[in-house]
Amino acid sequence: MINGKTLLAIILARGGSKGIPKKNISILAGKPLINWTIEEAKKSKYIDRLILSSDDPEIIEIAKASGCEVPFVRPRELATDESPIIESILHAINTLPDKYDYILILQPTSPLRKINHIDAAINIIGNSDADSLASISLVEKSPYWMFYLNDKGKLNPLMGDIKSSNRQYLPDIYVCNGAIYIIKYDILKNKKTIIDTNTIGFIMEAQVSLDIDEEIDFKVAETILKSNME
Repeated sequence: MINGKTLLAIILARGGSKGIPKKNISILAGKPLINWTIEEAKKSKYIDRLILSSDDPEIIEIAKASGCEVPFVRPRELATDESPIIESILHAINTLPDKYDYILILQPTSPLRKINHIDAAINIIGNSDADSLASISLVEKSPYWMFYLNDKGKLNPLMGDIKSSNRQYLPDIYVCNGAIYIIKYDILKNKKTIIDTNTIGFIMEAQVSLDIDEEIDFKVAETILKSNME
């Protein structure tokens, strides 16, 4: 609870994964990938309830063994590569009988996200008038220096004319890193979206913003986590 308002945390973890088979329960630095998120979320001083949304029996059993509640099984039609994440979130809150003020979304593919990030993000939105929050990280290469090829094979600036050749004068550009999303329950139900014009950004360092999508990401995360244990 934050400032008298309740918060439900949902971990989204479907069974199918093309890049890494059984990705969410693959062993990363000694434990299933999903456990890194469960263990950090359980440390939160703000989360009132932590649940898992999954279609996969193996993921469900591992989550339960780690102390995460699994009040339902996600329908298979909401666990395909084409299934919008927002539909899985809406299914979760529509299935539960209780209403919460805030919904926190944690994806298990962000194992470097720690409790200090989670609680800091909750504290920020809990003390703001924003409808939602998304964790972001600074992009390494600015789109102001990117180009696309036109139909004649010539370079065209992606962001229009480059006004300055000095990098220090260009604005900082951020990308959602997928680690943390928080949204007001009523906004989620009515707008069926997370990010809009009243979304605030929660900046995370690049070194903790890794989102595991392919095998190389998994190896990088393992190297970082093991080095932190030494």
